[in-house]
Amino acid sequence: MSGGGRLTVCALVATLAAACALLPLVGEVGWIVQAAALLAAVAGAGAAARRVPAARSLTVAAQLAVGLVLLTLLFAREQAVAGVLPTPEVFRRFGALLEAGVRDVGQYAPPAPATDGIRLMLVGGVLLIGLAVDVLAVTLRSAAPAGLPLLALYSVAAGLSGGGGANWLWFLVAATGYLVLLLAEGRDRLAQWGRVFGGPKPRPGGPGAFEAADGSAPAPLRTGRRIGALALGIALVVPSVLPSLDGGLLGGGTGDGAGGGTISAVNPLVSLKDNLNQARDREVLRYRTNAPDGPGLYLRLVSLDQFDGTSWRTSVRGVEDIPERLPAPVGLDGRTGVTEIRTNVSASGSYQQKWLPMPYPATDVEIEGRWRYEPVGRMVVGDDGQTTGGAQYSVSSLVVQPTREQLAAAPPAPGPLLREYTRVPQSLPRDVRTTALEVTAGAKSDYERAVRLQDWFATEGGFRYDTEVSSGTGVTAISRFLKDRKGFCVHFSFAMAAMARTLNVPARVAVGFMPGTPSGGGTVSVGIRDAHAWPELYFEGVGWTRFEPTPSRGSVPEYAMPEAPAGADPGAEEPLPSPSAAPSAAPSQRADCAPQLAGPEGCGGSASPAGPSAGSGPALWPVLAAVAGGVVVVLLPLAPMLWRRRVRARRLRGGEPTAVWAEVVDAAWDLGVPPDESLTPRRTAARLVREGPLEGAAAEAAHRLAGAVEEALYARAPRPVEGLARDAAAVRAGLVAASGRGARLRAALAPRSAARLVWAASRRRSAAAARWSARWGALTRRRPRPSRPRG
Repeated sequence: MSGGGRLTVCALVATLAAACALLPLVGEVGWIVQAAALLAAVAGAGAAARRVPAARSLTVAAQLAVGLVLLTLLFAREQAVAGVLPTPEVFRRFGALLEAGVRDVGQYAPPAPATDGIRLMLVGGVLLIGLAVDVLAVTLRSAAPAGLPLLALYSVAAGLSGGGGANWLWFLVAATGYLVLLLAEGRDRLAQWGRVFGGPKPRPGGPGAFEAADGSAPAPLRTGRRIGALALGIALVVPSVLPSLDGGLLGGGTGDGAGGGTISAVNPLVSLKDNLNQARDREVLRYRTNAPDGPGLYLRLVSLDQFDGTSWRTSVRGVEDIPERLPAPVGLDGRTGVTEIRTNVSASGSYQQKWLPMPYPATDVEIEGRWRYEPVGRMVVGDDGQTTGGAQYSVSSLVVQPTREQLAAAPPAPGPLLREYTRVPQSLPRDVRTTALEVTAGAKSDYERAVRLQDWFATEGGFRYDTEVSSGTGVTAISRFLKDRKGFCVHFSFAMAAMARTLNVPARVAVGFMPGTPSGGGTVSVGIRDAHAWPELYFEGVGWTRFEPTPSRGSVPEYAMPEAPAGADPGAEEPLPSPSAAPSAAPSQRADCAPQLAGPEGCGGSASPAGPSAGSGPALWPVLAAVAGGVVVVLLPLAPMLWRRRVRARRLRGGEPTAVWAEVVDAAWDLGVPPDESLTPRRTAARLVREGPLEGAAAEAAHRLAGAVEEALYARAPRPVEGLARDAAAVRAGLVAASGRGARLRAALAPRSAARLVWAASRRRSAAAARWSARWGALTRRRPRPSRPRG
């Protein structure tokens, strides 16, 4: 296999190795097979184009064209001419799929289903990264910078995976692919010098240790060390300079850039703040229930039970088929009063996310489609792309009615549950626990502590409900919320749950919808602005119990209200469900929404706390802008090095004596020997030998080059000279060997000869100014002068 073919294969392998880090993010692996096939076709097109003597830009253009045709064939066949030729409709299809993919990324927790949008993002992203690697490593013959797009691909995968325990394995795979690419390029460069006669000699230090004839390490080893040092430096520096995507694709909070920490919920609170700030409410659900307090029914989506100090997340747990009868809720015993109710729900066609809204705790679910049951959180989740769009279903659930006395006398929670749901990170600021202790001082039970926390947030602490508040970008976000005392349901529920955990009270956060608005005919309409989050605290004998700390939102349950004043009848029983309030036997069809919710567009479906909505969810362009900014930040310090490598390759490839001599002069300048334009080539060579200093073969090569340049400049018929590039490399190697480590590092990363870029820009600016001045003078000379009247 030729050197170019070997580099092409290794570039393909390196890209696929880095893309393997994306595998844990998606539940299916078929997308990587598609990406590998498309990438192989694009790499083959590049290999074929490089065999034709054409400009490099034409090679890249051919690869882009092949990649576009293949993506069209895979994702937009119906909109293309003959199924492969792109049209404007194809690009509109790509745009729609990308928007849907971004929404899906925000909606689904890893591993997500391989929807069309997510597949386009994965396959197209890997194809673009692979094209960049192929261009850098094969077309431009510079494999080291090709590590930057590979690093970007791995960094995105590692960031979205949330730091799983197997990340080190994917890093090892990606790093191995990059090293294979570097070794292939090193072999290709070494092969260009021909067969190597002689080699390193054994060093007296022992077998297997080698040194060059002059006692230094062989050149390939020195090059390997430099590449390794540069790669390590980039790996350490890049994460600190890349812009953070906190609060972006998967973050629920939005950063204000002021430092601190984000109180964010990774899925499904991605778009909750945007939903609450919608200019017009829109219906997402409609239900009919026989609950005693129908308008007070919360519909719960998911529980967030993992707290790491910056975010609340849903634990990754196993799911199973929905049983005919759901198991009894954990912690609920027969002493607690319960009433079983039935609720029929109809979802909007555009309300699409994977968690099923249900009253808690559900005991029976009747729904068609691919739905699974997660028993710990008692959640019903869609499988294989199943969503709530247009779903109609029935749910039996319990209305749990504990008494204040029963909650106050609840025994401690079981040990495993207590340890899991009271865990707080060490990074949590101390004032969170200090404030919790101050608010609950004198409380005699966990129940009393919970009520005091709820009342402090809702009424006594001076907190204000404000959906415009930004949630910060770091671990001090809760402290900032407790200080500023304004926020929305995310802040209140997260802060109360965290403070409860510091008091050793098991707590988690639930996400769903508040009770909606009665819309006539016994149905209740739930709008996008009813999206809500609230804390759930655990009490043995009762189970997970809802509290409502957010002021002016939702309803406080009776067991958490202040005790009735004297004279009231505390023993009045709750009314039982009446036959007239019974729901219909089948799930009710979605009726028209309430008049107060209707708008110019009718009752269009909207997004949910986890689903796509108009104006909600992460925008694509800010993400692309952040990625582009990160690439600029990384490439800007490396621009002089990349420019210098490109200029060196161009000069040596042509073989012109003057161009090769200019390269030798600039190489000496980079290593500390400034150019002197007043000297002849012969005297310049003598100066390089003296100040370099150059010895042996390097000195002879310098004098040969000087003679060839003088002949090219002054001879009537210059003779062609072979081996100029080899002589230039020998001179540069001699200069490098005579320089210190610091000088070599500066020559590589910040070459002095890059000043020629500034000089060239100055000359162009002066020439442009001169041209404009000449044109302006010509215009003014053409204008006729006004004639003066004769006296």
